[in-house]
Amino acid sequence: MSKHAFVFPGQGSQFSGMGKNLYETNEAAKELFERANDILGFSISDIMFNGTDEELKQTKVTQPAVFLHSVIAFKTLHDAKPDMVAGHSLGEFSALVANNTLSFEDALRLVSIRANAMQKACEIKPSSMAAILGLDDTMAEQICALVENETFEIVVPANYNCPGQLVISGSVRGVEEACARLKAAGAKRALVLPVGGAFHSPLMEPAKEELAAAIKETVFNKPSFPVYQNVVAKAVTDADTIKENLIAQLTGAVKWTQSVNAMIADGATHFTEVGPGKVLQGLVQKINKETVVDGVN
Repeated sequence: MSKHAFVFPGQGSQFSGMGKNLYETNEAAKELFERANDILGFSISDIMFNGTDEELKQTKVTQPAVFLHSVIAFKTLHDAKPDMVAGHSLGEFSALVANNTLSFEDALRLVSIRANAMQKACEIKPSSMAAILGLDDTMAEQICALVENETFEIVVPANYNCPGQLVISGSVRGVEEACARLKAAGAKRALVLPVGGAFHSPLMEPAKEELAAAIKETVFNKPSFPVYQNVVAKAVTDADTIKENLIAQLTGAVKWTQSVNAMIADGATHFTEVGPGKVLQGLVQKINKETVVDGVN
């Protein structure tokens, strides 16, 4: 029997005007936006609807904004019946609201803590990320390990987005050296990304400690259906394990290719992306052309 997977995007999908239509056309959505403004202590809805790209790009704004757009879009669907969920990086929090592991309020608080902690971690040491296109994952892993061993700089695979698209993360020097070697090894492109720091690398350790403390104090319920978590790329239904994986995600890789393949192996044939943009729809199609993909925003 074919199954329906719902997937939720992460940082980078934001755009000015996001969520405005939901706010203006749905009373329940409007109430959730207003509640979010109260919880965060500033009008995030105003930045989402009217802010500049620069304002929206700040991690402390981007993460709650993408989370809110995704979760409110999901909550206003009348016929959503997921069999499983997953989220890309930040999107994992949206997925955990969708499967009732986390309440809307608790998840938003955690996302805000995560965003601010990551922003602070970015300021400790100059760091960056780069997209590597057209190279085998194993080759990229080996080259990153080699650069680390020889230069003592941090550089690790951070996002396994789809075959032929891997993002690496680390210190500025580590990423630059790895990019040069990856190009020499045959990568079609190595693009340094316009992000503030080295997400999903050991450089996020200070943020991980702060988030871990908040997660440990938060109630996680038994999920209504499985979440396929980034760091393990398989179905998880145990609340304590979900907590551990969510903490590990800050310094661990987002295994998106592996997660989508695991969902397909467990029967998923239809993927619906809920939230801003269409990034995940494109990635799912590249991972497996046989899937049916669509989106809700």
